[in-house]
Amino acid sequence: MEYRHRVVLLAGPSGSGKSYIAQRTGLPVLCLDDFYKNGDDPTLPRQNGLVDWDAPESWDAGTAVETIDQLAQRGRADVPVYAIGADRRVATRPFEVTGSPLFIAEGIFAAEIVEECRRRGLLAGAYALRRPRGATFVRRLARDLSEQRKAPKVLIRRGVALLRAEPAVLRRQTGLGAEAAHAREILRRVADLVAGHPPR
Repeated sequence: MEYRHRVVLLAGPSGSGKSYIAQRTGLPVLCLDDFYKNGDDPTLPRQNGLVDWDAPESWDAGTAVETIDQLAQRGRADVPVYAIGADRRVATRPFEVTGSPLFIAEGIFAAEIVEECRRRGLLAGAYALRRPRGATFVRRLARDLSEQRKAPKVLIRRGVALLRAEPAVLRRQTGLGAEAAHAREILRRVADLVAGHPPR
């Protein structure tokens, strides 16, 4: 099937700056974090009795792919609005990509759907944002504290755990088909795609 629009998937560790880089491309940006499962979903993974929000199983990959498929075919879809502090979807909103042949879908679990998007012919490119771990830790903690996502103690403890896990996160994302690249390289490659040239 020939699609009118195709997606560039942007993965990377939590707090690495995916949203910022996605916005810098100038393309429409779909936030994949809005596809987390609700906090009372019985299928949520748990660790020591608590929901493991860093596990891919905490995220609704199927709905994310179907939404990307709708956007690729029709140029528009209703997408969820997720409140992280409340651990649930609180609304839906219309999202359009009609003016652009490409759009970005960014989120920590973006690499989980690389294979399915490629199989369906939806994929234009897939990247995992690579940054120095210390910079990512500071960026993530500042963001989470400013947005009051959780209690400060929880955010600091989680931030340290994510700092240690970051190399494994990138290995998983590249193993799933996302290409590890620095911010400038991703911006250049997306610009090449927009211009109709294959990435160099």
